Amino acid sequence: MAFSSAVTFKTVFGNKRVHRGTFDCASVATGDIDTGLRLCEGIDLTCKGSAVATNAPAINEDLPVDGSAVTIVADSSQGGYWMAMGY
Repeated sequence: MAFSSAVTFKTVFGNKRVHRGTFDCASVATGDIDTGLRLCEGIDLTCKGSAVATNAPAINEDLPVDGSAVTIVADSSQGGYWMAMGY
């Protein structure tokens, strides 16, 4: 299985859209999160799991960026949650 991501929640905070979701780096170390936003101004990544993560996932972009392809780098077999803000 390759990289996957999903949008699980959408809302509006003031004049910004905020979308949340999950990501899973099953057998690869990089992938694109489709935030569902036209323009992503910021994104936070949080690891999940039953043990401490060896490395934190990182955003491999200069923000703001097209919200349909926010590239992240993470350890293989690492999954987690993301929250993105923009338009």
